[in-house]
Amino acid sequence: TALACIFQCFFCQRIQQSRNSSRASPELSEECPAEMVKMTKSKTFQAYLPNCHRTYSCVHCRAHLANHDELISKSFQGSQGRAYLFNSVVNVGCGPAEERVLLTGLHAVADIYCENCKTTLGWKYEHAFESSQKYKEGKFIIELAHMIKDNGWE
Repeated sequence: TALACIFQCFFCQRIQQSRNSSRASPELSEECPAEMVKMTKSKTFQAYLPNCHRTYSCVHCRAHLANHDELISKSFQGSQGRAYLFNSVVNVGCGPAEERVLLTGLHAVADIYCENCKTTLGWKYEHAFESSQKYKEGKFIIELAHMIKDNGWE
C-alpha cells in the first residue's frame, strides 16, 4: 500500500541519516549512489533493492537489477529488441570490454550478465569514441527481454 511505502521510505531515510552520523552501517552498499541497497549474506542475491521502490528484476531468476530511479532512457535498441539505459545496476557481472560498432557509432562495451543465473542481460558502455556519445560511458543497457517490473507498479 502507499502508506507502507511511505513508512518504508521514511525508514530508509532514517537508516541513511544514521549511517551518515555513524559511518558504520554494514547493511547498506557503498556502490549505490542513493545508498538504498541492502546487503546480506544470508540470501541468494548479492543485493536487494528496497521493497517500497519500483524495481526491475531478472526475468529468469528474479534477482533485482535496478531501481526505477536509475532509469535514464527507454529509447535504446539491444541485440534482441528494445532496451533501457540505466545509471547503475546491482547483481550484475561484467565481461571483458571490446570495441563494437553500434547504431550510434563505435563504442567499447562489456557484456553484462546476471550474477545469479549467468544470463547475458545487455552491456556496459566503457568508452564512447564520438563526443556526442560520451554521456553513455559507465552506463548500462539491459534488454527488455531479460527483465521484469517488480514492486509498486500497480
